[in-house]
Amino acid sequence: MRTKKVVGFALMLMMLALSQSYAQKAPNFKLKAQDGKIVELAKLKGKVVAVNFWATWCGPCRKEIPGFMEVYRQYKDKGLEIVGVSLDQDGWEVVKPYVEQAKMNYPVVVGDGELAEAYGVPNAIPVTYIVDKKGNIAKKHVGFMSKEEFQKVVISLL
Repeated sequence: MRTKKVVGFALMLMMLALSQSYAQKAPNFKLKAQDGKIVELAKLKGKVVAVNFWATWCGPCRKEIPGFMEVYRQYKDKGLEIVGVSLDQDGWEVVKPYVEQAKMNYPVVVGDGELAEAYGVPNAIPVTYIVDKKGNIAKKHVGFMSKEEFQKVVISLL
């Protein structure tokens, strides 16, 4: 009899846990993009947003940007937004020339340690957070993210 009660209680706890949403809200930010426009995450609610922390000196970061650009071109009109958050300490002085040279087609902002900490960015980049239409972090990917993997996640959330 005692075993049935324990199993029943465990099942009830498991069902309760499964019914609750543990989605983490993506921390809001309001930063100036390379074109001078303000990018505010809260205003992108209703879209799938990739928040990609990167830097100009980071090889894997530079390697994934062309794939992100291609996926953005393909899905921008379907509700995808990408925000590249540069963590370059020299700021726009190094970021703007790189963005222009790479012909990055999505908004890029310059972030700081406070924003990286709010997101829980580890001591490694690139890190990409995929935010769903409700503003919750649906996926966190540390390291290089292939175009195919990025596209798969985007499609699943659009």
